[in-house]
Amino acid sequence: MASLTSAEYGSASGDFLPQNSSSYISLDFEPNIDYQFVEQLEERYKCASCHSVLHNPHQTGCGHRFCENCILSLRELNTVSICPVDKEIIKPKEVFKDNCCKREVLNLQVFCKNAPHCAAKMILGRYQDHLLQCLFQSVQCSNECCQERILRKDLKNHLELHCQFREEMCPFCNKDVVIIDLQNHKEQFCPNYPVSCPNNCLQIITRTKDKRSNLKKHENSALREHMLLVLERNSRLEEQIFDLHKNLELKESKIQQLSETVKKFEKEFRQFVQLFGKNGNLLASTQVLASHIDKSAWLETQVRELLELANQQENKLDLKPLINTIDTIKQKITLLETYDQRLVTLEGQTNRHDVHINVHKAQLNKNEERFKMLEGTCYNGKLIWKVTDYKMKKKEATEGRTVSIFSQPFYTSRCGYRLCARAYLNGDGSGKGTHLSLYFVVMKGEFDSLLQWPFKQRVTMMLLDQSGKKNHITEIFKADPNSSSFKRPDGEMNIASGCPRFVAHSTLESTKNTYIKEDTLFMKVVVDLSDLEDL
Repeated sequence: MASLTSAEYGSASGDFLPQNSSSYISLDFEPNIDYQFVEQLEERYKCASCHSVLHNPHQTGCGHRFCENCILSLRELNTVSICPVDKEIIKPKEVFKDNCCKREVLNLQVFCKNAPHCAAKMILGRYQDHLLQCLFQSVQCSNECCQERILRKDLKNHLELHCQFREEMCPFCNKDVVIIDLQNHKEQFCPNYPVSCPNNCLQIITRTKDKRSNLKKHENSALREHMLLVLERNSRLEEQIFDLHKNLELKESKIQQLSETVKKFEKEFRQFVQLFGKNGNLLASTQVLASHIDKSAWLETQVRELLELANQQENKLDLKPLINTIDTIKQKITLLETYDQRLVTLEGQTNRHDVHINVHKAQLNKNEERFKMLEGTCYNGKLIWKVTDYKMKKKEATEGRTVSIFSQPFYTSRCGYRLCARAYLNGDGSGKGTHLSLYFVVMKGEFDSLLQWPFKQRVTMMLLDQSGKKNHITEIFKADPNSSSFKRPDGEMNIASGCPRFVAHSTLESTKNTYIKEDTLFMKVVVDLSDLEDL
């Protein structure tokens, strides 16, 4: 049968004026931090009040150790300080700084908080010094206004390439500008930034030569007013076109009258030639009339060209397609504004629905966990504990990330003792690295005030054989009434008691045995209820 051990621990206390103190130790560490110790933290290095690692330890006359702040708090809360462990009166003159213990605590080996990325180990007293140099420590970007946190090893790269608040030289004026404002600087303030001439001459000039530096901003903010101006100008153009049409119609009427006159002259001339064709004296008159006819033909040609030119001008000034396009754009703008308002409303409703859904999901998850725990809870003093993913959990224990795991609670009866099991898959104490350690834990329950204390029952712990041959590994012990592990719990649970060398890894993981099947093992805890009184 494996040897049995029981861990003892104390509770809270207060601080007083130090005696026998010195400033020999210059190392220190931040209290109230969950440090990951290389070796499991021994109970003698834990504060009897806060149960964390002792910070500036003080020892009382009754032999219990407390953090400096804890023992001071105890004295402030009570006129007469009482040790919460043994209920002895704490005499101020008997309290002293325990520098020997302090040196031992400061020299305890701890892992870096950034493990497993950082594999460093250091003494507790140098923990803060290490964090100031650790490449995997998260640090604040040194650029003003940047709130991003980056690993120290990536800080240089972040400052040079990725930080939105790093400074970069403007390529136009050579001024250093924060990169997040660089584009705005170019478009709004840079004196040498090239801009188009506001007079539409197509020439590119620098902003210093452009008196209308706010032209783009004005164009963006006054789009609707500009559209109205365009419509107004188009209306004036339409009026001009209407007047031009009237003038063209008048000219066409005059040209038509002139054409009819010319035709009349031609007809009269032919009659005149027929009447006097044989009279030579009329030759000069005929030549003069022919000259008039040529002039009339030329005039008619000029009229036709004028009509064609007028039609071309009319076509060039036809703005109906432009007006239709502008009307279509206005309708689209109005429609987009309506859609934007609807999208804002829908987005707000969606966000509210998401909040409600998340609240319901959280409540459902909470209820599901509670139902699972209630379904798996036993009230007959027996626990069947199924441990899945053995390889992964053992690796986490070996690497110091999760050194132990707890079972679900079980009870001796509906109103009985509340209990659980605790396993160290990579071993604990004398079994560390070689054995699976299994412990029995007395937890704080709802009916503790009605039960008999200390807990005195016999406990059987078993590793179940999954082959069906019932080659179970079994350890039995009876609770020691003098151990603090079995007194009525002051906190959530007492210190565990059990077998640090419950089963060797070589036996547990051997292919000849079937204690592990499909990466799962089963453990059983049975409490003897034969001499237990029912409530």
